[in-house]
Amino acid sequence: MPILLLAAVVVAFDQWSKYYVESHMQLGMSIPLIENVFHLTYVLNPGAAFGMLEHRTSFFIVVALLLVAAVVYFYPRIPPGHLLLRTGIGLQVGGAVGNVIDRVKTGYVIDFFDFRIWPVFNIADMAIVGGVGMIILSILRSQQKEGQHE
Repeated sequence: MPILLLAAVVVAFDQWSKYYVESHMQLGMSIPLIENVFHLTYVLNPGAAFGMLEHRTSFFIVVALLLVAAVVYFYPRIPPGHLLLRTGIGLQVGGAVGNVIDRVKTGYVIDFFDFRIWPVFNIADMAIVGGVGMIILSILRSQQKEGQHE
């Protein structure tokens, strides 16, 4: 099942990158890679995107577990040939699991990509956003195809 492989690769890369940041940087440390544009900044995020719903660790864990359960249930029902949808689901699940691992271990998510005009984020966040984007695009394409056949 390729979705499991994609999700596992996302989790592995996400956890490795967080371990690397955690073991090579001090909390709050910021390393400019492109001055005033892109930094590696080690922060702990107690919430979701943009720091929303801070310290709601149990809520986020439950939501992630529900997401994984929904994928386990619905994934086999996706008709073959929907590669964009399947890839999006794999990215989203991998990202959700990557961040849940942090939440279970510490109650926080390790973030480090800092573009200075956007909240600091991590690889799991990128996978979630990219996966959701692919899922939306897949749905829009399906609706477009249905509209053409009417």
